Amino acid sequence: MTNSKTNPKVEEFLSKATTWKDEFVKLRQIVRHCDLTEDFKWMHPCYTLDNKNIVLIHGFKEYCALLFHKGALLKDPQGILIQQTENVQSARQIRFTSLEEIIEMEAVIKDYIKQAIEVEKAGLKVEMKEKEDVDFPEELEHKFEEMPELKTAFEALTVGRRNAYIYHFNQAKQSKTRTTRIEKYVPKILAGKGINDCTCGHSKRFPNCDGSHKNFE
Repeated sequence: MTNSKTNPKVEEFLSKATTWKDEFVKLRQIVRHCDLTEDFKWMHPCYTLDNKNIVLIHGFKEYCALLFHKGALLKDPQGILIQQTENVQSARQIRFTSLEEIIEMEAVIKDYIKQAIEVEKAGLKVEMKEKEDVDFPEELEHKFEEMPELKTAFEALTVGRRNAYIYHFNQAKQSKTRTTRIEKYVPKILAGKGINDCTCGHSKRFPNCDGSHKNFE
C-alpha cells in the first residue's frame, strides 16, 4: 500500500539531487509502498510510523543507503546490514552502488522494512552500552562518512576536546543547526584544535585572544 501523502521537502530534495538521483527515486518508491509517513529529517527523506523513525534514505560519495534507526534489532539473514562506525549502536545501513542493485533487491528491501515496522510496533528498544564519551550526533556520523579525513582528525583529539565538540553540537535542538555547527568547526578539527583553542599561536584559548595578534610582525 502506498502512502498517498508526499512531503514537499522530499520533492525538493530529489529535484536538487546531483548524485544517486535515480537510486533515491527508486528507494523512495519502495519505502512508500510500506505504508509509512514521509518526512524530511537530517536533511534527508525519513519515513516514520506514529512519529517514530523507521528508515532514512541518504547518500555518500561511494554509495547510497537505507538507514534503519533500530537496525541492530533486525534479523539479517542476507548479511547486508552495516554498522557505519563503532560508535553507532542502534542504526544499521543497507548500501547500494547502482539502480540495478536496488531493483534486484526490492523484495529483500521490503522484507527488512516490514521487519523494522514490526520492531517498532512491538515497542522494542536497543539496549545502549555505556560509553566513556558522550553520544555522537547523527549529523557528525554522516559528516564522517563524507569526509573520512575528518573522522581521523577527530579521533586524534584528546577525549576532552572530542567531548567539548560533541556537547556543543548536541546542544542544538534542530538537526539543521547541528549540521551548521559541525560545518563551522570542520577546519578547526582538521587543524587538530579543540573548540576553545585559539589558532593564532599567541594565546592558547578564547576569549583571551582579541585579534590583536594579527598586527604582530
